[in-house]
Amino acid sequence: MKKIIIIMAAVLSAVIPATAQMKWNSAYQNYIDQYKDLAIEEMLRYHIPASITLAQGVFESRAGLSDLVTQGNNHFGIKCHEWTGPTQYHDDDARGECFRVYNNARESYEDHSKFLTSHPRYNRLFQLDITDYKGWARGLKDCGYATNPRYADRLINIIELYHLQEYDKAHNFDRFMARHTGNDQPTRANGLLHPIKIFNKNYYLIAREGDSFKSIGKEVGISWRKLAKYNERNKHDALHPGDIIFLRKKRKKAPKQFKHRPHVVQPGESMYDIAQKYAIRLKSLYKMNNLTPDYQIHVGDRLRVR
Repeated sequence: MKKIIIIMAAVLSAVIPATAQMKWNSAYQNYIDQYKDLAIEEMLRYHIPASITLAQGVFESRAGLSDLVTQGNNHFGIKCHEWTGPTQYHDDDARGECFRVYNNARESYEDHSKFLTSHPRYNRLFQLDITDYKGWARGLKDCGYATNPRYADRLINIIELYHLQEYDKAHNFDRFMARHTGNDQPTRANGLLHPIKIFNKNYYLIAREGDSFKSIGKEVGISWRKLAKYNERNKHDALHPGDIIFLRKKRKKAPKQFKHRPHVVQPGESMYDIAQKYAIRLKSLYKMNNLTPDYQIHVGDRLRVR
């Protein structure tokens, strides 16, 4: 009986697609959300599938958490061959191997594109259709990009699990996201950037322990004074984990879906909290509800947000 169970398990592991065996990883998703526009920008310039670039970035950098990224912004594990720039040393196939160092993610992504387009051994990949991610993944392995025998499978699994192939159909990208996530420099011990999200035609991130307007401004490349102004706060205000920080000036009204959905005040909420929740200006929130700035809201109050 035990032999039958073992045989059945082996058969099932062989026939079940690898994507079904992989588990969704929030760190991978955050990395993809952070860099997808930069990958699409590179695709439109160099004709390398965005899905391949993202899958390689996720896999090679361990979703941006590897020493190569945190110490040198190297997202693709590119070594020092034919390189005259700054370097770092880490164990890989051998001990103490030399890897390239970049000033930011954009430099790493662009060098990855140039690396593939400038080396003749990768020429045949550019004969493939931009949507043929499987051909690209297998071609990268066959051309010697990596020594891992399952390299192509790993890339394909990542692409299919996170639906990265959809980005290969893109004809444009979010320039704000590409610029602000591409020009970043890790400013933390773990190098983990804040995921940037979009709501009410604005960009925002969630503050963490130890954040300040100055540290966030340095990360996203926006003046910390402007950040404080966009969020209607003093630039020296202490930030708390969970604070919503908008990266552009807020709008006067909430999105259209809230036109007939007033906000019901919850315990502990302030007018400012509500304004941040809907990405609208505090002054506009008072004006929409015919309230003066000295009005004290109460639990259960119904407030227009659009």
